Amino acid sequence: MFTKQIEIPSPAEILDKIPMPASLKKIKAERDKLVSDALTGGSDKFLIVVGPCSAHRQEPVLDYVEKLGKLSEKVKDKLVLVPRLYTNKPRTRGVGYKGMFSQPDPSKSENILKGIYAIRELNIKAIELSGLTAADEMLYPENIHYVEDLLSYIAVGARSSENQMHRQVASGIDVPVGVKNPMNGSVLVLLNSIYAAQSGQVFKLNGWQVKTDGNPLAHAILRGAVDGYGNDIPNFHYETVMQVAEGYKKAGMKNPAIIIDANHSNSNKHFKQQIRICEEVMQNRLYDKEFKNIVKGFMIESFLEEGNQTEDKVYGKSITDPCLGWCDTERLILDIAEKV
Repeated sequence: MFTKQIEIPSPAEILDKIPMPASLKKIKAERDKLVSDALTGGSDKFLIVVGPCSAHRQEPVLDYVEKLGKLSEKVKDKLVLVPRLYTNKPRTRGVGYKGMFSQPDPSKSENILKGIYAIRELNIKAIELSGLTAADEMLYPENIHYVEDLLSYIAVGARSSENQMHRQVASGIDVPVGVKNPMNGSVLVLLNSIYAAQSGQVFKLNGWQVKTDGNPLAHAILRGAVDGYGNDIPNFHYETVMQVAEGYKKAGMKNPAIIIDANHSNSNKHFKQQIRICEEVMQNRLYDKEFKNIVKGFMIESFLEEGNQTEDKVYGKSITDPCLGWCDTERLILDIAEKV
């Protein structure tokens, strides 16, 4: 049984109410090109998608993004920094905090309409404050159009990578879409998902039959795997990366690229291990040219304060997965820049 609660306007109606300011459109276009060039080889810059596991409060997230904008100026010749403004949070058991999209105030019950307004406001303020356009996860394909015009990078999560609708919607998005390997770690499923996203599709979306041309910027994110007993299996090591590179070759797909997610099952959610993982990957890029040519960046979970908390009490500390603190994040990003 479904009970109607709040009528939600269409994406077009929301964008009319809270449009992207004209002054930001040039920034968005420039940022889109920076991110795309880092993935396609149009530049030698290395991509880093970095920020909180979930953006649960506007104020600390904006403080974080402002710091990231200043750091970006120091490393802009080597790195493209993209803040993680993840406003949807997948839940393994389907309950708990589900992100700003659903709960703009994590201490209160869901109010999706307020959440939509909140995430558009957050993204616009973040660009104005830092000059950086952000990344978000496409957890619900029909909802991405509420923020797609503000983002320069979109991710498809491990639980969603096998879903047909996610693949089809990804095929019509105009910015890079990173597809994570499924929870079981299957490289074949990952490559099939990328192939589908790079291919033109016809399907039903928001009351319309739509046609897409395919997204040539769809690519792989390696986030580690989980076996049948719940054990984490890392897949950032040289051997797995080269297996994915070989799969790209056999499939003949466009713009082969891999992003390494340094947290999640690669780190067993031991957030400090992200530093070691990034160091190993950078060493492998120095060792092997083919590895360097396909590993285009990192995903790193980071916030103002390290670790996490079960209740929203400490300013700038994650209420979901544990994150690196700002000091460690800054040192790590500067170190990566030296090794690109």
